[in-house]
Amino acid sequence: MQDASFVSITIRFRTNSHSPILTLHMPDKTRCSWATTSAMIAYHDTEWGVPQHDDQILFEFLILEGAQAGLSWSTILAKREAYRKAFSSFDPAKVARYKAERIKRLMNDPGIVRNRLKIESAVRNARAFLEVQKEFGSFDRYIWQFAGGRPIQNSWRGSKNLPAETKESTAMSKDLKRRGFNFVGPTVCYAFMQAVGMVNDHWVSCFRHAPVARLR
Repeated sequence: MQDASFVSITIRFRTNSHSPILTLHMPDKTRCSWATTSAMIAYHDTEWGVPQHDDQILFEFLILEGAQAGLSWSTILAKREAYRKAFSSFDPAKVARYKAERIKRLMNDPGIVRNRLKIESAVRNARAFLEVQKEFGSFDRYIWQFAGGRPIQNSWRGSKNLPAETKESTAMSKDLKRRGFNFVGPTVCYAFMQAVGMVNDHWVSCFRHAPVARLR
């Protein structure tokens, strides 16, 4: 069931310095229930599900979603700025040129997930990303074909039936792997699709569902 956020309003009666304090808890915006911390709420309210067509942003989410594999998104979100510094602001052309020495330094960076396979995967994916750009003109043009060129609009009323993967994310995963990408299983691909707005998975009772549905 959908959770609602609450705000507290404190009222002090002006009778004397010892006047009672009344605190009212009033409902704030209704959100998808996973948005529980200030960082997750900000991400949910401003980014999640918003259609993205900038190649560098798409590359950022591709790397971050791969880094999340086996972890929580809140963990990766807390490390996001460190990732931006570590991976050249997610410039795929720069990341694609990383050599063994740079990878070694990244393995010692406490701000990111120090998993060698994930770090090496980011470099490998950057190189594959550039190849896709050459073939299609942009990664955006390539990746959005898996959603039919426009956001898929869902109408979930809770998390019970929310899928971990779909036929679209499975097709995306299969093609990305064929092109040399790594850490792009169907579940990672679906999380990517949700993040970059290829699907609108805000619950229908969430205040962001309708505004996001109008975006392309």
